[in-house]
Amino acid sequence: MSKIMVETSARHVHVTQETLEALFGKGAELTVKKMLSQPGQFASEQKVTIVGPKGEMAASILGPCRKDNQVELSLTEARKLGLTPPVRESGDTAGTPGCKLVGPAGEVELECGVIAAKRHIHLTPETAAEIGVQDKQIVSVKVDTDGRSLIFGDVIIRVSSSYAPAMHIDTDECNAAGISGTVEGEIIL
Repeated sequence: MSKIMVETSARHVHVTQETLEALFGKGAELTVKKMLSQPGQFASEQKVTIVGPKGEMAASILGPCRKDNQVELSLTEARKLGLTPPVRESGDTAGTPGCKLVGPAGEVELECGVIAAKRHIHLTPETAAEIGVQDKQIVSVKVDTDGRSLIFGDVIIRVSSSYAPAMHIDTDECNAAGISGTVEGEIIL
């Protein structure tokens, strides 16, 4: 039996340095608000407004800056904004819808980059070997909660020496399982 920490990843935005400066001004840098479970990743103090055809909502920017812009929403949030993003792995943004990002110093129109993140498990190569799984393998994860226990299917394994073991789900998935805070899940091969 292989256990994994299950965390909820709320809506957030990843930006390039160029986009950060367009939104917050020349020379802008992300300020760490809280370190996240993945090494080197953090929630920043900076927030932007995501604007879609039907509405807008605020979201935190996660750092550090990346080579591509990406907006990660739950499907419910996307629907409220009038967007229909595909469920994709982080970084797979080709052919996805875009949106507008608004910051205190300006706005940026993204041609693509809006996704609903595919549920996934981050593992180091050592942990993956211990569990007996490989990068890109699809597994299920059982979560026991009071009155809402369920098995998440279609969970992709992501292996890198820069990861810390954790499963990430979005807020829709968290609510479906009645999860409060961080819980432990059981990987089913």
